Parts: sequence; structure tokens; C-alpha cells
Amino acid sequence: MAGPAAVPRRGVGCGALLLLPALLVSWAACQAPPVPAAEPPWDGSDVHVERRFVPERCPRAVRRGDFVRYHYLGSFPDGTRFDSSYDRGSTFNVFVGKGQLIAGMDKALVGMCVNERRFVKIPPKLAYGSEGVSGVIPPNAVLHFDVLLIDLWNSEDEVQVETYFKPEKCARRVQVSDFVRYHYNGTFLDGTLFDSSHNRMRTYDTYVGIGWLIPGMDQGLLGMCVGEKRIITIPPFLAYGEEGDGKEIPGQASLVFDVVLLDLHNPKDGITIENQLVPESCERRTQTGDFIRYHYNGTLLDGTLFDSSYSRNRTYDTYVGKGYVIAGMDEGLLGVCTGERRRIIIPPHLGYGEEGRGKIPGSAVLVFDIHVADFHNPSDSVSITVNYKPSNCSLLSKKGDYLKYHYNASLLDGTLLVSTHSLGKTYNIVLGSGQVVIGMDMGLQDMCVGERRTVVIPPHLGYGENGVEGEVPGSAVLVFDIELLELVSGLPEGYMFVWNGEVSPNLFEEIDQNHDGEVLLEEAEDSRSC
Repeated sequence: MAGPAAVPRRGVGCGALLLLPALLVSWAACQAPPVPAAEPPWDGSDVHVERRFVPERCPRAVRRGDFVRYHYLGSFPDGTRFDSSYDRGSTFNVFVGKGQLIAGMDKALVGMCVNERRFVKIPPKLAYGSEGVSGVIPPNAVLHFDVLLIDLWNSEDEVQVETYFKPEKCARRVQVSDFVRYHYNGTFLDGTLFDSSHNRMRTYDTYVGIGWLIPGMDQGLLGMCVGEKRIITIPPFLAYGEEGDGKEIPGQASLVFDVVLLDLHNPKDGITIENQLVPESCERRTQTGDFIRYHYNGTLLDGTLFDSSYSRNRTYDTYVGKGYVIAGMDEGLLGVCTGERRRIIIPPHLGYGEEGRGKIPGSAVLVFDIHVADFHNPSDSVSITVNYKPSNCSLLSKKGDYLKYHYNASLLDGTLLVSTHSLGKTYNIVLGSGQVVIGMDMGLQDMCVGERRTVVIPPHLGYGENGVEGEVPGSAVLVFDIELLELVSGLPEGYMFVWNGEVSPNLFEEIDQNHDGEVLLEEAEDSRSC
């Protein structure tokens, strides 16, 4: 049915606009400002406006020339209803002050805020006068309208941006052609929610400024930092226009997006390296083909942790530059020193791409804070540094010699593994007999008594990929600080012997006469049969 509030002057039919009935509840639930206790009687000469609810926040009020969307109930003074936008399930959409409404409604809407409710009385001379509307409005009828304003904009409006949170650090801002990931709540101007990425538990991922978004959002996202929160208000001619989207968004609707930016990159980006801590001493840096052990925390650009080697209490061990890790990490691990801490920022096309993996969403920028434990190359041999050599150093150790020495064993990052000093006894071996790892056999060659040296042993000459459970990590480079205390050329007498006859299952205990857990030369001599 045609409604008088929609009539352009007299006797012309009206249009309508969609709005959910639930909006009626919104103003009823709010605390309206107090209404004056008593008002003078209406003399019927002009429009009478009673402001039944005024929102606390009113950034903008209706002016002549504005476009508005509102709901209304139209009735006569006796309460008889003659029209309702609610019954049609559509708001009424119109310009104010341009003769598209009866004069009284044009006047009554001026100064209204979105979500304001007004009760309006309009005398006949400002409505349909002595003619009325045949079959609907009798001549000389006073009209009452209960009006709720839903939307308001002007053809001169632009996108409005209100930043309500900005991070302290902002290394980069959104530019045209950047790819962004963000969360949003989308509402109409009256606060009605029409969409939310939070409800879908998935970010909205898109390019900015190349037409993949409505023009207002393309504009509103520019200049944002990761972590920034904005309110972006978009007039309908920069959103879905007169037609709406055909689903949740009606025509001529202003849109409000509450946005938080989570991620930002450009398809042209390479990795970014931020050196957080580089050791003063760095004799060697990683190259392609090296094997590296490192700890890391992996986060998204907004700080969300997705993985950590620390939580597993185990380093990540891999080759560098050979495709064993994502391309960005392969590149970011080049040129690091043992002990270095480095931040590596990897764009998705050098990470896990559009699909992501596990806890890593598609198109996500990755941030790795790494700490290098050690690295080596499979072609490495033992490294020997002589720290002290006595002036009299004529007798040098060789294969088959019996050696007694002290050592401190540590990892390349300085972590102490074991020390003979703390054990209170020397380590005794026959050089070249396989009693120690190959690298130690090599490192103890050509030493003289009293000499001190540092021996660095790569894992393939140490304990290999498996290490020693609970003691030496797999693929670990080992550092031994050694002091040779005693050297006996060849085997000491009685060091090796052959036992004639049957061997007792308790042979060791029988030889170990003082039960100290060691078989001394004297004890062996007492028990041997050569």
C-alpha cells in the first residue's frame, strides 16, 4: 500500500527499503534521555516533534540535501494505522529537503541522528491538505508518524577512517598492490551486523587498490600498519550502491567496517633479515651445503606463535641451501655465525604459499627468530688449535701410545657436556685403538706431555646423527679442551694380555681387587696369564 510519508507532495505512490524488524528492539532496549514532564498543548499550526530516544553518540545529524533511510509507523490521531514501512519489510529511502516528501516530513527529519526515534505530528497544511489521498488519507487529516532513522549520507561524502589503536612500531604501511589479511565486523550505520570474518574464524585475504574490493574499502585500508585497528565508514556510492549486494546489504546502505590488520606483504617482496645479535668473534659463516643446528620461534606477523623448537627441547637440524626447508629459510640461514640471533621475515611466496600448512594460514607472512647452535660441512675435518706447548717437546704421541689426559667437552655454543676435572680422574686410552671417536684419535696425535690444545670435531667424526642419548645431541659439533698429562710409548707392559682357559663370568670383579670400578695395571698383572 502507498504510504503518505513517501508521497512527493500529494497523491503519488511511495517506495520502500528493506530493514530487519529486530531494529525496533534496539531503540527500545536503550536508555533514552529524559523527556520533559509536561509540554504545552499543540496548536496544530506547525510540525510537532517529540524526541523519544536520542543516542548518546551522534557524530552527524540530518541536513537538507542528505539521503536518509528510515522506518516509520503512520497513524491518525485516534491511533488508526494507515501505513507502515515495517509491514513492507523495507525502509523508506529518500533525499531530505528536495521536495520528495510532504513538507512536514521534510521538516521533521532535519536534525535527526542515526538510531534516533521521533514521534511527529503534522498538520494538514504540511501534509495532504484539504484534498487528502483517495481511499487512504481523508481531507484535512492530521498525521502522526513514529520514525526511526537507520541511515544517513550525502553525495559529497568520502570514506571516513577512524584509527582507535595503532602499534608503537610500524615498519611498513599498506600501499596499492599489497596483499593483506585482516579481520572485520561489518555493520550498517545503525550498528546492525551484516557480516563478520570473526564468526567464520577466517581472515579476509585480498589485494588492495586493484579492484578486488569495493572502492571505499580499497581506500580505507591504505596506510594501515599490522596490528592497527580502524573504523572505516563507507557511503553507498563507494560500496554497493542503489542495488545493494542482493543478499544482506540493501540498496543505498552506508557500511561500517571495524578492521584489524593481521598481515601485509607485496608479491615483489624478498625476505627481510634483522640481525639481533652477532657474536664479536665469527671465524666462519654458513654457506650452501653446510649442515646447521638452530633453535627458533616461528610466529605470524601479528605475533601469533605457530611453532617453536624450544618447546620440543631440540634444535632443528638441516642442510642449508639444498631445499630441505622453505625457500625463504634456505636464504635466511646463509651467512650466519655460530651463536648468532637473527630475525628472518619470509613472505608467503617464499614460505607456505596460498595454502599454508597446519597452524599456518594461507598467504601468511612468517617471522622466525633463530639462534644458531652450530654448523659444519660434511667435508670438514678435525680442527686443532694449540693453546700451549712446552719448550721441551721432543716426544710426540702416536698410534699405539698409552695416554692420560684431562679434557673439558662442550658444544660449539659453549654448553658444557662433561669434564674429567669434575670427575676427579684422567681419561686413559691407547691412541688409535678405537677407544674414542675418530676425531679424538686424530686430535690427540703428535702431542707432547704438558701440551694444551682445543680440538673441534665435526659430527661425522664424532657421534654422528644420533649423538648419545641424554648426553650429546645428534649432529653436534664437539669442542674438546685437552691437556696431555702422561705418555707411554707403545703399550705399557701388561696392558694387553690373553686369558688362557675359561673366562669367568665375573672376570672384571675378580681382577678389580680393591673394588674401585677400575682395573689397575698391578691388578691385571696379578691375575694375568700370558
